[in-house]
Amino acid sequence: MYKLSGVTKRYRRGRETVEALRGVDLVIEDGDKLVIQGPTGGGKSTLLQMLGALDRPTEGSIELDGTDLARLSESALTKLRSEKIGFVFQSFNLIPTLTAQENVETALVPLGVGADERRRRAAAALESVGLGERLRHLPSELSGGQQQRVAIARALVKNPRVLLADEPTGNLDEGTRDEIMNLLETLWKENGFTFVMVTHDSAIARSAQRLAVIKKGTVTVTERARA
Repeated sequence: MYKLSGVTKRYRRGRETVEALRGVDLVIEDGDKLVIQGPTGGGKSTLLQMLGALDRPTEGSIELDGTDLARLSESALTKLRSEKIGFVFQSFNLIPTLTAQENVETALVPLGVGADERRRRAAAALESVGLGERLRHLPSELSGGQQQRVAIARALVKNPRVLLADEPTGNLDEGTRDEIMNLLETLWKENGFTFVMVTHDSAIARSAQRLAVIKKGTVTVTERARA
């Protein structure tokens, strides 16, 4: 699915040139699950942005299903993100004035899905994450874990081929973290999407069967045998 070849990303910070990624080579197969760990500023989020077609490399290529994302126009990248990639963030990024169901529906608007079908699919997505009774609740009426479940439903309602999660448990306590990780694991197994997650949480990293450690822009991948 993904093939990264010689991916380098540089940017300016004042008078300094920062090399966030340094010649990264990486393959992520269709349906794979990859956890990315590393220190703050090591390049984790930069790598995830590249996979999500939110940024372009300074050098190298990022292929998704054989298409080099770095060569696509902005309109083509927008279309690709809306159709193929779901995003989950640490801060949930829910619209505070919309209900849980309406927040989930926003992911379907760019796809031209009709109102009735949007409502049906959003309700089903919330049911799948255990919030079937909370459709009309505003984010302020939900706990942090429930808000993250809404965000997960929003990411998956369009049936993406890829789910990218940037510190999805970073704002949660340990118990809620485990609930969200178990939910993501179950949804990944049931739906078969490609799942890439950035985390600073050592407990999550230790349990990963495929772990990419990124330090100073370079990536080392460790494979663990399945139980």
